[in-house]
Amino acid sequence: MNLFNTSANLLPYDGEAIYHGPILNPTEADDYLNTLLQTIEWKNDEAVIFGRHIITKRMVAWYGNNDYSYTYSNTTKHALPWTTELLQLKVLVEQHTHTSFNSCLLNLYHDGNEGMGWHSDDEKALGRDSTIASLTLGTERKFAFKHRQTKYNTSVFLQNGSLLVMQGTTQTHWLHSLPKTTQVTRPRVNLTFRNMLV
Repeated sequence: MNLFNTSANLLPYDGEAIYHGPILNPTEADDYLNTLLQTIEWKNDEAVIFGRHIITKRMVAWYGNNDYSYTYSNTTKHALPWTTELLQLKVLVEQHTHTSFNSCLLNLYHDGNEGMGWHSDDEKALGRDSTIASLTLGTERKFAFKHRQTKYNTSVFLQNGSLLVMQGTTQTHWLHSLPKTTQVTRPRVNLTFRNMLV
């Protein structure tokens, strides 16, 4: 059940980014956050950009139904088996989105000094115009969208326990980012449920 019934499309055209608001109450969200911080096999993210190997402060983990390989930023990750808590959250997200997912990429931002630049999740392994469900645990952070052609931009503050679903042509026409900020001193874990083509 949606706690606040705030579902709305954040995008005016060329895609759907449906913000459902919190689907977990603050206590549930905090409990999951603390568990994931301790039990997930976190690793610093890596990227190869213009031939340079970069290791980020932001940490990531990749889980799925099978040993999927996922390549982005010229690096490849292999999915680990689901944990009990991830499966619980997967079922919850699937109930809200009426969509089945076979994998999840997790991001750990320790504080506001860590973020994500403009990008789209349009890798071939995900297929064209796939649905991605993003669950936020931890401190509230600003999440921004920018249209590729018109440069129109909009943003939302993702609350603790909230669900954002990007679907339709969103990844084709829009970029998204998590801006850095000095005002955030606590961690945020972002779970992005996806479907790998198999």
